[in-house]
Amino acid sequence: MRISEIAAIVTGGASGLGGATAQALAKNGARVFALDLPAAVEQAPPVSGLSYVPADVTDSAQVSAAVDTAAGADVPLRVAVNCAGIGPSARILSRKGPHDLDLFRKVVEINLIGTFNVLTLAAAAIAQTPPDDGGQRGVVINTASIAGYEGQIGQAAYAASKGGVIGLNLPAARDLASSGIRVMTIAPGIVDTPMLATVSEEFREKLAEGVTFPKRLGRPEEFASLALSIIAHDYLNGEVIRLDGALRMAPR
Repeated sequence: MRISEIAAIVTGGASGLGGATAQALAKNGARVFALDLPAAVEQAPPVSGLSYVPADVTDSAQVSAAVDTAAGADVPLRVAVNCAGIGPSARILSRKGPHDLDLFRKVVEINLIGTFNVLTLAAAAIAQTPPDDGGQRGVVINTASIAGYEGQIGQAAYAASKGGVIGLNLPAARDLASSGIRVMTIAPGIVDTPMLATVSEEFREKLAEGVTFPKRLGRPEEFASLALSIIAHDYLNGEVIRLDGALRMAPR
């Protein structure tokens, strides 16, 4: 599927993985609608072909309005990339007591339910577009994490939410096949995003040592490059791709 002259939605599109993906799509000729929280949108850099839309992925009305805006562009809506997410750390039992249930619920709501919300509403709009010569109307790419396979100590909520995204992938691809929509998921390892901006260089080097090869942190641009490859490669469907340098997470 071609990337130019289509509309695309990217959640978490103001920075990090979403920001890199939104910018890469725009630079390759897509009309991009980057969804993010209002505070993030205010700080996002201006990019030609990229429109920032304040929206909470867990809010159906806000996402529906954003999808309507993207679907109303002068090019067909064919792509949605889910990158919005949070990753707080908390043990199930700690010195502070049991894991806070509201925190667990919030992580699952944003990372898993938010992903499903955007997937569903975007797919409904993409299904209304004319198919290409191969019968394809579009593709949705979700973001999981290798923590969905090998969650570490303190990652119960995060790992559960990302494991849910992994489990969602195949049934979603099967459900949407009749509409000509592919569904893929990327499971990144440790990527150098704003979430790591506050840690020391020593700690970053320690993280990189655990990667099999190359021994460095991943780059948001590499995630974006893979997302664009998935969009362009019509036979990729129903699969989760690890983007982690062969990293397998230790317990801590």
